[in-house]
Amino acid sequence: MPANPLRDLPSVDAVLREQDAEELIGAHGRKPTTDAVRAVLQRAREQGTPLTAAEVVAGAADLLTRPPSLRRVINATGVIVHTNLGRAPLAAEALSHITDTAAGYSTLEYDLDAGRRGSRHQHLGALLRELTGAEDGLAVNNNAAAVLLCLAATARGGEVLISRGELIEIGDGFRIPDILVQSGARLVEVGTTNRTRLADYERAFTPETRAVLRVHQSNFRVVGFTERPELAALAAVAAERGVPLIDDLGSGQLLDLPDLLDEPTARASVEAGAALVCFSGDKLLGGPQAGIVVGTAVAVERVRRHPLQRALRIDKLSLAGLEATLRLYRDPTQAVRGIPVLAMAAEPVEAVRARAAALAERLGGTVVDSVARIGGGAVPLLELPSAACALSGGEGLAARLRASDPPVIARIHEGEVLLDCRTLSDDDCRLITL
Repeated sequence: MPANPLRDLPSVDAVLREQDAEELIGAHGRKPTTDAVRAVLQRAREQGTPLTAAEVVAGAADLLTRPPSLRRVINATGVIVHTNLGRAPLAAEALSHITDTAAGYSTLEYDLDAGRRGSRHQHLGALLRELTGAEDGLAVNNNAAAVLLCLAATARGGEVLISRGELIEIGDGFRIPDILVQSGARLVEVGTTNRTRLADYERAFTPETRAVLRVHQSNFRVVGFTERPELAALAAVAAERGVPLIDDLGSGQLLDLPDLLDEPTARASVEAGAALVCFSGDKLLGGPQAGIVVGTAVAVERVRRHPLQRALRIDKLSLAGLEATLRLYRDPTQAVRGIPVLAMAAEPVEAVRARAAALAERLGGTVVDSVARIGGGAVPLLELPSAACALSGGEGLAARLRASDPPVIARIHEGEVLLDCRTLSDDDCRLITL
């Protein structure tokens, strides 16, 4: 009968007596080192791989020194708001405010003037009123939560009218109808996929109607034979029936930039008469993950007082980053220059091409024209002219770039690795090596 090589695997104690293991214990502690040794031995048994004590120590060292799972990467894809890569990079002012807030205690829920407990919502109210023209505003942890909370606060137990053409699916398979169900409201579909008229809404009202939900088609477009009522007209009909109009802008934006990002603004929705307007903080706004709600004082207060608000509230670090980001919007020029999402979208293609040329010269690549996108489910038809450094090597090179420190995430086109320079800063380019 052949010998079982796994019987010769060293014991945990034998491995820990190795000189290199003692050094690991000194650097990482006895328990973490012991756990790592046991993990390596268990993996060897499962795979049927014989190992020496030195090899076990080396495996344990790899486990103990591997980088964190959540780590910084360099985005060379040309997708500015990349959902898989953390969406919007933050402005320097936001990072500074987060660090300052996290380093010690803060006024998260403390009123300095009154000397007593305050509310975390007080930090954003004045800014949101100033930037959107709304009577009040608050933030929760993401836009799906904002929509859920608005529906639960206004329509639980009743009906919500929504156009069939707005029953969208957002990321990772989450769908607006599913969010409606979780809010406790009943969905009433209005109109058709491509054409919904004001009269369709008017006929759908019943004594059970509690709200009208308008959802911006932020991650797709229906073109051709289409129709949908103007927001102001729909808001007027809802107001006549005594129910709120909730306008979900999805990514949304604060600045009116039709020549750059043709997306509806929160101020336009407020001015059109929407009682509640919801939008993301980490997409076109360029801040941390958040869902922002603005609207009338009465409607926002109902949202604030709903029990779900505490479960969905924003944390202090996201709140700090969002406050600092919103402050930049007081000066539109400063916002476009200082908020990375807007700065990348607005950068002249000549500057992008110059950066690609410098990178190609250093890495031995060539400069090719490219197309960048906003991403994050925003402005799906917009193509931003860009330039990339093209490198031969295909999947193999792309894998090596992902294994570098920091990892570089590129895209492959017709067998070439493209490093799109619209999403690469000068500092990023200096860190890329082959």
